[in-house]
Amino acid sequence: MAKHFRPGNTGESRLISRIESSKEFERRKALSALADAIDSIGNAISNKLVENQIVETNHKNTVEEQIVFCLEKLNRADDFDIDFQIAPFRQIIANPHVISLYVTAFVLEQLIKHKDVVDIFGSDEEIYNCIHKEVSRHLNL
Repeated sequence: MAKHFRPGNTGESRLISRIESSKEFERRKALSALADAIDSIGNAISNKLVENQIVETNHKNTVEEQIVFCLEKLNRADDFDIDFQIAPFRQIIANPHVISLYVTAFVLEQLIKHKDVVDIFGSDEEIYNCIHKEVSRHLNL
């Protein structure tokens, strides 16, 4: 049974506020760390997607260019744009990482339409986990 939030309870209010603040802090920290590692993360993600046979492509370099483009777009995006892009995929896992989720959404919605991509295989969760493994390795999460 779900716990009901009671606005009159100041202890609960403070706890929820701290949780939300810490989530926002982690999100900002990850997005600021992304700026220094866009090329290396883009290369690692594209390599893993092709190696794990999740993305079938005619040109591996095109996949890398598209992933780097996605990361650069994420680096310039405001909170609304990020939330709008990841909204359909928030339920993939319980506590998703914002960068991994954004790239997963890009792969599932945009990369699949690219002319050099033949097909994308695997479930949404498998794609997210493959991407998140590389993001966490490069950002030391």
